[in-house]
Amino acid sequence: MSQLCVVAAGGTGGHMFPAEALAREMAARGWRVVLATDHRGEQYAHAFPAEERLALDAATGSGPIGLLKAGAAIVRGVGQAQTAFDRLNAQVVVGFGGYPSAPALVAAILQKRPTLIHEQNAVLGRTNRALAPHVRAVASSFPTLERASAEVKSRAQVVGAPVRADIRALFDRAYAPPGDGPIRILVTGGSQGARLLSETTPRALAALPDALRRRLKVQQQSRPETLETSRQIYLDAGIDAEVAPFFRDMASRLSAAHLVIGRAGASTCAELAVAAMPSILIPLKIATDDHQRLNAKLLTDVSAAEMILEDEVTVDAMTAAVTGVLADQRLAAMSAAARAVAIPDAAQRLADLAEATAG
Repeated sequence: MSQLCVVAAGGTGGHMFPAEALAREMAARGWRVVLATDHRGEQYAHAFPAEERLALDAATGSGPIGLLKAGAAIVRGVGQAQTAFDRLNAQVVVGFGGYPSAPALVAAILQKRPTLIHEQNAVLGRTNRALAPHVRAVASSFPTLERASAEVKSRAQVVGAPVRADIRALFDRAYAPPGDGPIRILVTGGSQGARLLSETTPRALAALPDALRRRLKVQQQSRPETLETSRQIYLDAGIDAEVAPFFRDMASRLSAAHLVIGRAGASTCAELAVAAMPSILIPLKIATDDHQRLNAKLLTDVSAAEMILEDEVTVDAMTAAVTGVLADQRLAAMSAAARAVAIPDAAQRLADLAEATAG
């Protein structure tokens, strides 16, 4: 039997998508893969390349009663994981943060199995922060790793954030500024707080100078309750726009775009870098430890992106930001800067580290 890697992730797509990229790379190298998640994470796992899925008990909570219940759930999950690992003979357990990864990692640490954590954000998350001192190896997406101890920082290896294969393929294509043709703007929004983007962006683009506005072709993700309002604003402004709650073919849309306006999640920032895509980023204000603002610095520090803090987002501010970047020379320079900080082989680097950790 080939060696077995347990990938522990769940909760959100931000945790699951890089885990899936690693799983595909490990499977391509001949490893068997098992996914350890919780019941919430299963909704993101329909295409996860695992021979088995372990739905472990896990929870988070606040207040004395909530914390007691969460602790009891994690203890149950650890027991479930230990039983499964003995049966499967897991060679390495790789965790991607978030409380659903905790039971599998704690079980592996107690059984002295090789363990590795990957931190997607520029700030070490709470679960990874608690477990980092006890695992064999730590991998990070960003050169900065805030909230990590000096000891953890000293042994963390920057591997980048694994992206989906169709996004990775964009690294090999040349970015083409719009020239005298249509200007294609892709507006994405996170699952939290997307109302700001849904409501402000159409008004900001409608306020652009007439010569720019006539050239726009906009594709925008919008909250369901603001779909019709957004469409009407674009229609009244004479802007060619497609507005929908969700885009599944994100790679092809990124490939055709000249500028992206969106949040600054770890996966988003990694994908923008790999796709060599100029961007205007509005970090989610309520993100834990302000991690989206710190994620965005990967791109803003090299002038690959403009950042507008949530409290400073107005129609005028966004119109000014868009006007400022919509010049061929500026877009081309931003694209080159994004490419310069990309790590397109992040999945391979993380798989190398997983294999080295397994010994």
